[in-house]
Amino acid sequence: MALVGCGSALPAASVSNAALSERVDTNDAWIRSRTGIGARRVAGPDETLTSLAAEACTHALAHAGWSPESLDLILLATSSPDDLFGTAPRIQACLGARNAVAFDLTAACSGFLFALITTAQYIAGGSVRRALVIGADQLSRWVDWDDRRTCVLFGDGAAAVAVEACDADANGLLGFRMRSDGSRNGCLTLAQTDQRQALLGNLSAQRGGFAPIHMNGQEVYKFAVREVPAVLAEVLEACGTEANQLDWLLLHQANQRILDAVAERFKVPPERVLSNLASYGNTSAATIPLMLDEAVRDGRVKPGHRLASSGFGAGLSWGGALLRWSGPQG
Repeated sequence: MALVGCGSALPAASVSNAALSERVDTNDAWIRSRTGIGARRVAGPDETLTSLAAEACTHALAHAGWSPESLDLILLATSSPDDLFGTAPRIQACLGARNAVAFDLTAACSGFLFALITTAQYIAGGSVRRALVIGADQLSRWVDWDDRRTCVLFGDGAAAVAVEACDADANGLLGFRMRSDGSRNGCLTLAQTDQRQALLGNLSAQRGGFAPIHMNGQEVYKFAVREVPAVLAEVLEACGTEANQLDWLLLHQANQRILDAVAERFKVPPERVLSNLASYGNTSAATIPLMLDEAVRDGRVKPGHRLASSGFGAGLSWGGALLRWSGPQG
């Protein structure tokens, strides 16, 4: 499977740390020192997950030089769909990709990496030749904007990567590992509320709805700095690759301190660690493809470059992959 195109889309509105401090008891220095985040994008009334994802896909198709009709699969990684029955088919309709099957995959901040690995299996099996893998989330709809522990972290965004079947020499997924630990699920949740509605007699049914995002920040941080280096070490060893052979470290953009800790573990210099946290915050499933698109467009990531990537978050879930970019530069 070759990675041959990318695209992204962001809401127009940017909320700075200073602006957020007008609502909650926080300030720019407090947020930056703990997270590295300076601002985040928030979707407006005319922006939806579907519209942002469709725009990102349009850019990715143009970057790859493909028509929508050439697609076989559209796989959307999201934890905040516009429709719980599935948002990917809406994106398919927006694109006019009439030959593609489209469905959602939910794995929170690990979602894009898991979706990319899943797509690779379809391509390896021969049932798919061309696909779009999307990471998109609109977590602003599920944030408690009066909780300074979480509201400073999350933002909205969408990005997509175009992938296609290739010969072994052009393979863009050189190795991977995936992990889950449901015993630690309570560390980061977007759980259903326990509201009930009367049905018949003493029988009641649960009323649909979700509580705001809840996170134990200290536990998630400890989990990430322990598990991410371990899973990446496994991937690199399996691929026969040394850390000094990497061109870039491309991690889920959750916290700058996590990025720095992983880079230090592998002795990757700061200039080879891709980060856009300061501008966008944590966009969940969108962070990895959003960062990739930015780095490809500005010329940092070039054809043939190898990137060690890891997604990690709610579930708890995490994974690592060694990627190689094959698409155009810029």
